[in-house]
Amino acid sequence: MNEISKGQELYLKNCQKHKRIVQISRILILFSFLFLWEFTANTGIIDSFIFSSPSKIALCVRNMAADKSIFLHIGITLYETIVSFLLVIIISVLVAVALWFSVKLSEILDPYLVVLNSLPKSALAPLLIVWLGADKATIIVAGMSVAIFGSILNLYTSFTTVDAGKIKLIYTMRGNRFQAITKAVLPRSLPAIISNMKVNIGLCLVGVIIGEFLAAKNGLGYLIIYSSQVFKMDWLLMSIVLLCIMAMGLYAVINLLEKWCAKRF
Repeated sequence: MNEISKGQELYLKNCQKHKRIVQISRILILFSFLFLWEFTANTGIIDSFIFSSPSKIALCVRNMAADKSIFLHIGITLYETIVSFLLVIIISVLVAVALWFSVKLSEILDPYLVVLNSLPKSALAPLLIVWLGADKATIIVAGMSVAIFGSILNLYTSFTTVDAGKIKLIYTMRGNRFQAITKAVLPRSLPAIISNMKVNIGLCLVGVIIGEFLAAKNGLGYLIIYSSQVFKMDWLLMSIVLLCIMAMGLYAVINLLEKWCAKRF
């Protein structure tokens, strides 16, 4: 017993050591990159006007935070991303369930979903502006268009690969298709749904930024396209950094949801 407990203790220590090494390595890589960026910009190795520098970006954030304009841009992009993400999850789950219920419907729609998923979504944005106008609805739909078709296909595939024995057991006990989807298919597909959410949150953010490039007067996408037109590279790089932080934050929230679901279910 003592040998087993010592082995377990050694294993846990090694796991903790591995996590510390990974975390420290990540931090060192980040700070090394920032230091080299700042150093090369200040010494003239790179053009600080074109590439900016961490200190200039920090100063830009501080100035825009002082007049609160940066919070407006972040808030609008975050709102549009979350709305498009939630709509993608709800619609894709409902459509995938409908396809699972009807094999004939899935066979009819499958080629259309594949084609729509393969379309370059940036090409749809100008068309959406003509159809819907240059407003937030267009941007939200643009965010949805990047993720929704792939999400439907992935979820439907996950539903069809659920253990057939469990579904047959429900039918044997005089259950119906609704009970099969709620008791077997959806619970077994929860990891796939969470995995789709991880992918979709990033895709929705990309779609929203594409929409803001063309149809926005506020938002980080608008700030990027505006700053590139007037050569305010500090604003441009600041917007890109903020988008990276936003993407990391949204992904972290999905990770927390995944851990909560793992404990709960």
